[in-house]
Amino acid sequence: MGRGLNGVDHERRLRRVRQFSESGRKMIRIPKSIYLEMIEHAKKESPLECCGILGGKDHTVEKAFELQNADKSPVRYSMSPQEQLKVFEEMEKEAMEMVAIYHSHTHTIPFPSETDVELAFYPEVSSIIISLKEEGNPVVKAFRIGKEAIYLEDIEVIP
Repeated sequence: MGRGLNGVDHERRLRRVRQFSESGRKMIRIPKSIYLEMIEHAKKESPLECCGILGGKDHTVEKAFELQNADKSPVRYSMSPQEQLKVFEEMEKEAMEMVAIYHSHTHTIPFPSETDVELAFYPEVSSIIISLKEEGNPVVKAFRIGKEAIYLEDIEVIP
């Protein structure tokens, strides 16, 4: 079921098409409730950077995991290996994959810093940055950080 006359798995092809926006950029889909949770997490931790992991399937987020910024810093973050392991185990139990890692920039724009680029250990995973630079107007952007370039991704906030 799901295969067309020429043997193409249409459901899989449709999922692949949904990964890209009309602009042709990769796209990550985030439920509105989780999108707002990330922003609240950033505000709650400010002036320190916040961090977390988003789990889901097919570039669609299903669950947010708030982690502690082990660096307790306003300019960088790190996640403890123990906390990451707990999240990975829970995602595995729920048949999810890591869709994105998110963190905040409390005083700068939502663009990967030099440190963010150096510490991008998962190039296949989206990196989401929540900027609190403009008070009262958080800005959320997604990127794919590759070895040679940083690629902007679109975010679709879904119901």
